[in-house]
Amino acid sequence: MTESKLTVGAKAPAFSLTADDGKTVTLADFKGKTVVVYFYPKADTPGCTRESCDFRDEIAVFHKHAAEVLGVSKDAVPALQKFKQKYDLPFPLLSDPDHGVQAAYGAWGTKNLYGKLVEGTIRSTVLIGPDGKILKRWAKVKVEGHAAEVLEALRQTRSTAPGS
Repeated sequence: MTESKLTVGAKAPAFSLTADDGKTVTLADFKGKTVVVYFYPKADTPGCTRESCDFRDEIAVFHKHAAEVLGVSKDAVPALQKFKQKYDLPFPLLSDPDHGVQAAYGAWGTKNLYGKLVEGTIRSTVLIGPDGKILKRWAKVKVEGHAAEVLEALRQTRSTAPGS
C-alpha cells in the first residue's frame, strides 16, 4: 500500500497536474521550497470552502515561512477556476480527475460518508520540505483549525531546521 511510503522523512511522490489556469504544475517546480499540499473532496462545498478560505486567510503567514500552498481535488479545471475566483484563492488549485496523485498520497480510498462506505477523496494534507521529503502528514483532516495546525507545524519545522 502506498500509504506506508508516506512517512516523515520519505520522498514525496512526484506529480504533474493541470492547475486552475490551465498550466501544468509539478512537485519539481517547487524544488528548494516548502510546500503544503492539501487534498479536498469537492470545490465549492461547505467544508472544502471553509478549508480553502482558511488557507487563503493565512497565506501571508505561509509565505512568511517560505511555504507555498497547493489544493488538489478531482474537480475539472473549469470548476476549479470558478471556485478560485469566487473565493479569491491566492494559490494554485490542481485537478486530479483520475485521482492518481490522491492515491499516491493516501488521499483516495474508502471513507464513511453519512454512515455509508464510499470511494472518494480523504481530506488530508502533506507538508513537504525544500528537499522534497515529507515533514508531516495529516490523514482524515477535520476542517476546523486545520490551517492553523499546519502553520504551527511549519513554524516548528522551520525553527528546528539547521541555520534557523
